[in-house]
Amino acid sequence: MTRYAKIKAINRYYRITKFYTFLKDTSIKAGISILIIGLLLLGLEHFFLDFNLLLDKLITTFSPLSILIVFTISETFLGLIPPEIFIAWSAKSAEPLLLLFLLATLSYVGGILAYLIGKLLYRIHSVRYHLENKIAGHIANLRKWGGFFVFVGAMLPIPHSVVSMACGLIKYDFRHYLLWALFRYLRFGIYALVIFRVF
Repeated sequence: MTRYAKIKAINRYYRITKFYTFLKDTSIKAGISILIIGLLLLGLEHFFLDFNLLLDKLITTFSPLSILIVFTISETFLGLIPPEIFIAWSAKSAEPLLLLFLLATLSYVGGILAYLIGKLLYRIHSVRYHLENKIAGHIANLRKWGGFFVFVGAMLPIPHSVVSMACGLIKYDFRHYLLWALFRYLRFGIYALVIFRVF
């Protein structure tokens, strides 16, 4: 099979399995979510809160190490705290770019830990059964689209740790996971371009 024929076949498969529709819908939802959150934050800051003051207080109250530990835990276990908060925190530091790179690296490492947790949980039948039901949609998408779904999890506001755990649960190829998850760095860079301007 020629390279062109292979690309054509892959493209046809993604159309049939509705990957492009999923990507479009997820991107629209992500865009709307970011817009709503942005407007909400601007409204809150204008009428009720001073986010710059809150971030300054965060910097003076907590050590960078404790904030980075909380971030790593969040990025490992279901992405409980939006990474954008930590990106805004890094913007207020003395070395914002260095801290941003560290955050992206910890997010990447958190994803790897989530992958390994998923792999370990696979061995516990009751836990595996519960998780497979809980994140059945992510697992189905991962089985259909493989690396591209890891890319979507790395780039868009789908919890990266959930996608990573799903990879571990279905024993998705670890080397491929590591490569696709590198897009996490790009996501942090893109979000920082916006957030650094605001804070």
